[in-house]
Amino acid sequence: MYEKLTKRALINMYLGTGGAMIFCIGTLLIIEFSFILPNHIPVLSILLIILMVICLLNAVISPWFRFHRYRYKIDEECIDIIEGYIFTTREIVPIERLHKLEILKGPFDKICGVAKVNVTTAGGDVTIRFLEEEKAEQISKSLLKSINQEALKEKQKQEYEEG
Repeated sequence: MYEKLTKRALINMYLGTGGAMIFCIGTLLIIEFSFILPNHIPVLSILLIILMVICLLNAVISPWFRFHRYRYKIDEECIDIIEGYIFTTREIVPIERLHKLEILKGPFDKICGVAKVNVTTAGGDVTIRFLEEEKAEQISKSLLKSINQEALKEKQKQEYEEG
């Protein structure tokens, strides 16, 4: 059964996207007032206004889509994460491939009371995002237990083969 995110995650997504939108629009305004207006290029002014509207619409729409598409599932065999806005991606990582876990919190995560569980595997990193802090701790402990069980199985297998 796939888990859904809490409303805190949606707030976090809006904060992050809003911050990126402010940076984007600020950069476009600097370009507008520094280069385009002094040189009287109305076509580029219209183009920049269109880009600003697109940035604003993206900041309003994308968090909603990302929130409703984000799902994750953790069972005895694997971690399965589905996420996306325009394109949906799915990451499936076998539990036996896990090597390291860390809980991460950015500035917006701390404000919203959410965290990320970053899982390192032999093939790279996978991150379960927008988890409530308590849930992140719970998942981390559960996955750590699974990592330890897999390591013990591997050690017993090596001892059996040697002996």
